[in-house]
Amino acid sequence: MEYFEGKRFGKVYTIRINPGEDFLEEVEKFIEKSGVKYGAVVSGIATFSNCVLHMVTTTSYPPVEHFERMENKALELSAASGTIADGKPHIHLVVSDEKYAYSGHCERGCTVLYLCELVIAEIIDGNFKRHPDEHGVNQLVSIDGKEGV
Repeated sequence: MEYFEGKRFGKVYTIRINPGEDFLEEVEKFIEKSGVKYGAVVSGIATFSNCVLHMVTTTSYPPVEHFERMENKALELSAASGTIADGKPHIHLVVSDEKYAYSGHCERGCTVLYLCELVIAEIIDGNFKRHPDEHGVNQLVSIDGKEGV
């Protein structure tokens, strides 16, 4: 186990993403516009008309991946959480329809239906990014090459 230390939280942003907009594209635009390089997605609620979630389906290496695509379907986003590492978001979502709940890594293609509210807390002096490990899995590592604590 390693961990990476930031000095403190900076600004806390509450973001509205409008109907018809792509959730992940708008988060990426926010990151670029705000200059947030490190952060935590602490809350998210929304309705989607389309959603793409990436998940793994095996417990061995390399992981076998599946992309769950839901189109023209009323979906409730009940949870969004994740990290921003070196300006790149990694967000997981829990969405549901009238019968089932789905969870996975957010991909492009999640279209806001009625509303979307997201809260992101900036981490000051973060020092981590994602880098593939020996299995090709993107893990958090220190930007300056120092070992995490």
